[in-house]
Amino acid sequence: MTTTIGIDVGSGVIKTVLFQTEGDDHRWLARRDLRIRQNDRFELIAESVAAVLAETGLDREAVDYIATTGEGENVRDATGHFYSMTTHARGAIYLNPEARAVLDIGALNGRAIRIDAQGKVLNYRMTSQCASGSGQFLENISRYLGISQDEIGELSQQSTNPEKVSGICAVLAETDVINMVSRSIPPSDILRGIHESMAGRLIKLLKAIGVVQGVVMMTGGLGLDSGLVKAMQDGMDEQKMATRIATHPDSLYAGAIGAAIWGAFRYRKLKEKGQLPKAS
Repeated sequence: MTTTIGIDVGSGVIKTVLFQTEGDDHRWLARRDLRIRQNDRFELIAESVAAVLAETGLDREAVDYIATTGEGENVRDATGHFYSMTTHARGAIYLNPEARAVLDIGALNGRAIRIDAQGKVLNYRMTSQCASGSGQFLENISRYLGISQDEIGELSQQSTNPEKVSGICAVLAETDVINMVSRSIPPSDILRGIHESMAGRLIKLLKAIGVVQGVVMMTGGLGLDSGLVKAMQDGMDEQKMATRIATHPDSLYAGAIGAAIWGAFRYRKLKEKGQLPKAS
């Protein structure tokens, strides 16, 4: 049995999971997510690792491999680092074995990834840096509207007359929203308009990499935004795509899950070669 920790260092949140693997059986024992804000990332990573170990009653010596992904290349005491596209692909397959594409939408950008049944990346495309299709953008909008992020999805689905929002640039889109607020446009119509704009951009990414059918798994921080999920499915239905959007309560952890699973795979290969690493 192999014990691994996966750490996904994002722009806004650090996600940490602890897994045990035996053969092809992967099961996770603990998870932790911490907002970065103004805190020191290395301190938060150390805190999250300590938390998952404490939850399971394991000590550091029991961990065979600590794998990082995202912006975690320089994490102290990590055993190895994996590219985030491959970890989100593998994490998506773990959460939904039917997935054949991934929409990973984080704090700063979004990306579409086409994958096979084993989670191998076949093709991908990313939004631009200034695109109004990210978690940070929606967080800013929620502040303008005076609502919590947890309310966004439900409010969006209450819309009866979505207001068109710029899909070109986050700055222009935020200016649109400020103008809408001054015109007393209901928050639900503003949010639905934002979700439709984001969905339109993400659907273009999916088409660009050849995803026209099958299950599309949403990962990252916006994987639980029910308003965006609905806008995505509505948009794909309107374009007569034979695709179905899927999400999971643990979509936020997809990258960390993939890192932990890939870490177990690498550990096994290194063990076979007699080149075992040390996690600490």
